[in-house]
Amino acid sequence: MKGRFAPSPSGRMHLGNIYAALLSWLSVRKAGGKWVLRIEDLDPQRSKEQHARMIEDDLQWLGLDYDEGGYDACNGLYRQSNRHNLYLEALKKLNESGLTYPCTCTRAEIMATQAPHQSDGRVVYSGKCRPQTMPSTYSQIEQAHATRLYVPDKDIEFCDTVFKRQRVNLANECGDFILRRADGAWAYQLAVVVDDAAMGITEVARGCDLLISAAQQSYIYSILGLKTPQFAHFPLLVNESGQRLSKRDKSLSMEHLRTKYTSQQLIGHIAHAAHIIPHAEPCEPRDLVELFSWECIPATTSLQAPLL
Repeated sequence: MKGRFAPSPSGRMHLGNIYAALLSWLSVRKAGGKWVLRIEDLDPQRSKEQHARMIEDDLQWLGLDYDEGGYDACNGLYRQSNRHNLYLEALKKLNESGLTYPCTCTRAEIMATQAPHQSDGRVVYSGKCRPQTMPSTYSQIEQAHATRLYVPDKDIEFCDTVFKRQRVNLANECGDFILRRADGAWAYQLAVVVDDAAMGITEVARGCDLLISAAQQSYIYSILGLKTPQFAHFPLLVNESGQRLSKRDKSLSMEHLRTKYTSQQLIGHIAHAAHIIPHAEPCEPRDLVELFSWECIPATTSLQAPLL
């Protein structure tokens, strides 16, 4: 059993991040496994070393210890910004499959021709740049372009620990999706598959807003011939207005929370919101290990965040 917490160092962690880290940590500790901290700094504009180090400090303060990873581990190999060659190797294999192709469409062009598919603004790519027949031979072009992965018009099935049997038709939900952007930046879908496989991750625990991503990643795993981890998606924490928590809400950031509450108080409030304990009482993460079960977590899209 090996799980991971993979935050983006684009700012201070907030209550929702702590909740995600706690559930993943508890699942791993309950199984006697190892917990990995990976720094997902694919976006160089937003990612800062100081934020990554604050994440490590906050996890330590909360009592959420990790067995592998961190900013400095293995000369920075647990930072995505240092894993370019691994992504390049995987992309080469995907190109050889005949299921990738160059795409010159801009985001503005795609948004102008396709109405949002979901309330989150996700759109379905039309396939404008797709070759007439697939599979095809990947051909480099001089014009700046992204690399897309062709998806078939069929269901991809997987069993989620919380939401149980899932069936997703990627052609309907997102269309052919990007593996590498025109500016050379790696897409999350490819990077996370490569990293989880290389690090031996067997369980991926994260918010249910990424259920569609699980289908996309399962598809990449199958093409690369890699074993797909077990997915455990949990409901998002939302505020009183039903909006998901974000780093923009400074009152819920660790910077603020650490001045108002003890780590035990925060853990207790989150454990109560997640239905692990009946009352919000101060506790250490280790106190919750034997109480934790994924059966405690309801298969709903959101949970009310604790009113601190």
